[in-house]
Amino acid sequence: MRAALLAAISLCLLSPLSHAENPLPPAHIASPEHYQVLLENEQVLVLKMVLKPGEADRPHRHGNETVYFQQGGQLTIQEDGGQTIVADVPDGHVMWHGAWQHQVRNSGDREVVAIIVEEKALRDVKRFP
Repeated sequence: MRAALLAAISLCLLSPLSHAENPLPPAHIASPEHYQVLLENEQVLVLKMVLKPGEADRPHRHGNETVYFQQGGQLTIQEDGGQTIVADVPDGHVMWHGAWQHQVRNSGDREVVAIIVEEKALRDVKRFP
């Protein structure tokens, strides 16, 4: 069951942005009521997402990101390209995926809480001697 969940999420989450020339706003701008900025600097944006049962955020984008589900639940994810996935995410699940655009709805019966660490574009990377 867990392997099927991870495979389904990977298929959905690893897809590239389908409309890179017309990006949606970042999650915390599109849905500030669901995303709290915990840290922002030149390298990363760290967000806390909270979705109560039945709530949905607005369509938004993310850069490459790592997501830790402090409290999981059932999520329905609508990708920018139209693909929909329903995932039962366990508490403590950690995942990484590339930049993408999507909308998330809590289709379960418990609050979902996630910490998102999103990479910003790397500029002027210094090489190690």
